[in-house]
Amino acid sequence: MKKTIALLTGGTTGEWVVSVKSAATIAQNIDTTKYEVYKIMLTENGWFYEPADSVKIDIDKNDFSLTLNGRKIKFDGVFIAIHGSPGEDGKLQGYFDMLGIPYTTCNALTSAITMNKGYTKAIVNGIKDLNVAKSIQIFKHTNYAVEAIKKELKLPYFVKPNSGGSSIGMSKVKHANDLQNALDKAFNEDDQILIEEFVEGREFSVGVFKTKGEIKVLPATEVIPANEFFDFEAKYTPGATEEITPGRMTDEEKNRVEEVVTAVYQKLNCNGIVRIDYFLEHQTGNFYFIEINTIPGQTATSFIPQQVAAMGMELKEFYTQVIEEAI
Repeated sequence: MKKTIALLTGGTTGEWVVSVKSAATIAQNIDTTKYEVYKIMLTENGWFYEPADSVKIDIDKNDFSLTLNGRKIKFDGVFIAIHGSPGEDGKLQGYFDMLGIPYTTCNALTSAITMNKGYTKAIVNGIKDLNVAKSIQIFKHTNYAVEAIKKELKLPYFVKPNSGGSSIGMSKVKHANDLQNALDKAFNEDDQILIEEFVEGREFSVGVFKTKGEIKVLPATEVIPANEFFDFEAKYTPGATEEITPGRMTDEEKNRVEEVVTAVYQKLNCNGIVRIDYFLEHQTGNFYFIEINTIPGQTATSFIPQQVAAMGMELKEFYTQVIEEAI
């Protein structure tokens, strides 16, 4: 008998448009011989299912169900494809935990922590062969001294919203006089900011997932952006970035990276598909952790579908493994 799956998309942030594209890829590749899939849209105005031949049907949030043609539909599991809030910050996970409905992502605590880049780095720091760039975390409504930041960190540095995604509000600062403008830009997106020293190195992004209780590492993607760094435009504009999958690493680097990202997945108590971004420093080859994304994009230009293909697996089989592990 088919399992009934809710594919949850939308969201309440600027990443809404990416979530819709991710859900379209997932919907096209879910095995409909095994699953009856209902795409549920979540917006600031409500949660609803929109059949092709009908008007929107509201979701009953009391038990996350919908009534279709007089039949009440409840779900065996939820495939969460919402980037940003409330899909990636633990809010939906806490809701589904209370209802006892399994889902395809990390749990509420891990999701909430990993949305904060500074907190995440503090937890993973100390893992063997993992390095983190020197950084300062500041808060919007507290006193922070711009001059002290300039003295503490070496140029250039990245200024990032601590809880943002898709590189929205992020800047690379090459001149100290540009720092305040970068802070203002980031504070438009978040109340917390991470300022970190730039690491000169090759940038990679690697997917990690769990299937049958075993952690699997996908082939990494090497990222060579045409822009100054891997910003929103570079991420979502076809051709704006050179992407090499599998990325160019020696066997030693590949083995070391797999060990490090597996340890990160374990230490953060991850579930489902995550994507870990990292640098391999030019001079030393040292692994520098950038960030983890617990609901990585699944769009046509996203890394995870590329990496699944490079592993020799069909997306249909991949999503089946992810769903089975969840439910």
